[in-house]
Amino acid sequence: MEIKKRLSSIIESPSHNTTEKLEKICHLLDQEFDYFNWTGFYFRNGDKEELVLGPYVGAATDHTVIPFGKGICGQVAVSNETFVVPDVWEQDNYLACSLETKAEIVVPIIKDGVNIGQIDIDSHKKDPFTDEDRELLEWLCAELAKIL
Repeated sequence: MEIKKRLSSIIESPSHNTTEKLEKICHLLDQEFDYFNWTGFYFRNGDKEELVLGPYVGAATDHTVIPFGKGICGQVAVSNETFVVPDVWEQDNYLACSLETKAEIVVPIIKDGVNIGQIDIDSHKKDPFTDEDRELLEWLCAELAKIL
């Protein structure tokens, strides 16, 4: 798959630091998938049970810190499992970032059995995420765990 090769070359690039790699990944995914309307990373804040916003592409968000358990990202921080939400307005625990957001996928980054962060993608379309998207993002997060 061409996109995996391109993502691998970013991850393996010796000329960029981790933050630059994460930014480039966000930009690449944003360019390649027209239904990815906000793509970003959240990372565990040290020993605190909260997530802190990392690199992202998309509209500015007020959600720069998310407590574990709150919203879709906070739920994934607790469950350690990918969460695909076909329609965010049917989720009781959804943290609204934008009225345009209709769907969301959040995939954890697990390193040594610990959730250290996640990729969060919002879409302005209902139910756009495919099994292939999920597989790609889970692969990406496993690869990122090796360098984080």
